[in-house]
Formats: sequence, C-alpha cells, structure tokens
Amino acid sequence: MKHLFARFATKTSEWAGKPVIFILALIAVIIWAALGPFFDYSETWQLVINTGTTIVTFLMVFVLQNAQTRDTRAIQAKLNEIILTSHAENRFIGIENLDEEELKRLDELVAKAAKGRGETEACRTAEAETGQSAPSKKAEARKRRVSAKQGKQR
Repeated sequence: MKHLFARFATKTSEWAGKPVIFILALIAVIIWAALGPFFDYSETWQLVINTGTTIVTFLMVFVLQNAQTRDTRAIQAKLNEIILTSHAENRFIGIENLDEEELKRLDELVAKAAKGRGETEACRTAEAETGQSAPSKKAEARKRRVSAKQGKQR
C-alpha cells in the first residue's frame, strides 16, 4: 500500500504541475463564472465551485506533501554523500534535525565564514558551542574509495 500511494503521489504531483492542467482549471473557473448569470448567481452555483475546489485542495495537500517529503529525503541523502566524500564539514550531516534556533546559529556561522572571517574560525566556534568533535567519516570514506579503486585495479 505504501509503494502504491508513493507512485500515485509522484505521478499526481507531476501531472498537477503541468501547464496544461493549470489551463484546464482556469477554463473550468471561466466556464463556472460565465454560467453565473444563467443560474442567477444562486447559492447552488456558488456551492459548486466552493465544494469542488475544497475537495481538490484537501486531497492534493496530502499527495503533494508525500511527494515533497520523499524528494527532500532523497536530496538530503545525496547531500550527505557529497559531504562525506568531499572536503566539507562532516558536522553538517543531519543538521535538518536541529531545532530552529540551532539552525539559525549555524546559518550565522556559515555566513560569517563566507564573509572571509575564516572558515576554520566559524567551524571551531560551532564545535566549541555544541561540544562536538565528529570522528572523521570523510577519512573513512576516502579510505573505502581508495581500497575499492585498488581492488578494481588488481
């Protein structure tokens, strides 16, 4: 059931994001508005558009949220892999789980480093504040890559 809904959510979000769907929705609203005088702008006429848009919006929230959550997780996994195999700081892995205040503080430290005050200063400050010194996962990842390359060459 999980995989079925995931596939449905992906296909629906791709479908809903196409310009032709927007145009069809716009045409439906124009037709509804044009029919207003024929129905004397009655409550039933208004109820049709209100009910239809409410139902579509309610259901699309769940579908789009599912697709967005999976996309976010995939992007996060890719970024974590890039961090592990690059010269970036390992402490950035998993920061999506920090609370809002911690994220703001980390953002300030990164901005400070980007302004030229020294990347190492910002990194040391962040490590001192959090009391963390992450083991070198990068070194382990590089060793695995080198070992794998050597194994393939043999």
